[in-house]
Amino acid sequence: MNNPDPARHYVVVARAIDYLRCHALRQPTLAEVAAAVHMSEFHLQRVFAAWVGISPKRFLQYLTKEHARQALRMSADLLSVTEASGLSSPGRLHDLLVSCEAMTPGEIKQGGAGVRLGFGFGATPFGEALVGWTARGLCYLAFLDEDDAVRQDELASQWPAAQRERDDVQAQQWLDRVFLVTPQRGTLHLVLRGTNFQIKVWEALLKVEPSRVVSYTQLAQMAGAHQAQRAVGSALAANTIAYLIPCHRVIRESGDFGHYRWGSGRKMALLAWEAGQAEHEARPE
Repeated sequence: MNNPDPARHYVVVARAIDYLRCHALRQPTLAEVAAAVHMSEFHLQRVFAAWVGISPKRFLQYLTKEHARQALRMSADLLSVTEASGLSSPGRLHDLLVSCEAMTPGEIKQGGAGVRLGFGFGATPFGEALVGWTARGLCYLAFLDEDDAVRQDELASQWPAAQRERDDVQAQQWLDRVFLVTPQRGTLHLVLRGTNFQIKVWEALLKVEPSRVVSYTQLAQMAGAHQAQRAVGSALAANTIAYLIPCHRVIRESGDFGHYRWGSGRKMALLAWEAGQAEHEARPE
């Protein structure tokens, strides 16, 4: 990857984020955060800014309920543009388009018979991940927290009859495309496995720009299911393609960040990373 040690940086920054979360009300200084992660102030500032795109002090502002509420208000206009053509994200952060193809009920029933399922492990800016793919595209992406075997079993259960082949080199190539450091044009194809309703929710999520958030109610409206907030929550929990199907961009109406399948700390890191990138892009050259 272009970042020489993204996994190590994630560990350091994740610890800093956890500290900032726990002490946000008293607005800790950079010196306090640096001491908590056993790093010099200069080094922490440099690593944090390089990874998140903003300083720890600026990041603190993204941890408040007030900021979250403001972000929800700003996202209200998303409801007026959900008729945008296609399934590609309108995000400004890069030109990589995401297209989706749902598996048919028959394909799901066959369990991947006759399909070659590639899988492997690799580094991301948010820690190690397990990725799975077929000839049709990416079908699985999960962040790992000492649960490698559980995630492998989950992937295998989705494709029980497929021929599975591990390839960590190709897995890293997939992840490098997902977490682009340098903007580039291209299309990343996803293979979705879910009910019709779940797929509608995931497709609606693809219209939420990076650095933006929506509430469960707003997402239900975008999916055409105005009174189905609980069902929307269940669809988010069933998602097995992290980041690209951006469940992390859904928060509670109260401004609370809420739960996330791959950890609330990682959810906040994802949101802050996207916000930092957007802020960095908006700065004049």
